[in-house]
Amino acid sequence: MRLSVNNLACERGERRIFKGVSFTLSPGEALVITGRNGAGKSSLLEILAGRLHPAAGVILLEEAGERTLPECLHYVGHRDALKAALTAEENLTFARDFLGNPALKPREALDAVGLAHAARLPVAYLSAGQRRRVALARLLVAKRPLWLLDEPTSALDTASQETLRLLLESHRDNGGMIAATTHSPLFLNDAKEIRIERTPSPSAFAGEGT
Repeated sequence: MRLSVNNLACERGERRIFKGVSFTLSPGEALVITGRNGAGKSSLLEILAGRLHPAAGVILLEEAGERTLPECLHYVGHRDALKAALTAEENLTFARDFLGNPALKPREALDAVGLAHAARLPVAYLSAGQRRRVALARLLVAKRPLWLLDEPTSALDTASQETLRLLLESHRDNGGMIAATTHSPLFLNDAKEIRIERTPSPSAFAGEGT
């Protein structure tokens, strides 16, 4: 499977956020997306995930058979998207059943992120870092080749960041692809990088030449 993005543009509220974003991802490759706050990094991932419509540009998914792009990806955004009243294990069981194409069992996925001891705890009782690890464990309960990660290291301590890095590299070693926004280094081997620059508003140029 190969993902090609050509001259993508994003608008919010009739305001052009970015334009001209192009890149490709092939099996085993990772893309790190950087830029200032408000540049549109999260919006780019939301477009790829099908949550936003691009203002311009083309997204092509090649050699994916009959699967659509949303059917081929995991998306982990800023919000952990967990049910607070459910346990960590119950949240992952729901995700595994909903997404299909199961991989690790929920307990195995929690063990992989160092949270086997918290399997039966309601998510409401977990710390921000633990909730983030449960959200990232969703990547492991269903097989999907493309991982879209918005600031994946948010709230993670140093040890958990290293665990995440190893999981990302393992996914790539098995032919997976990753696109991640970040303000912190992910230390992924041979990762591509693009920087998103916010398109200046017309008012930014008002008064030039005076």
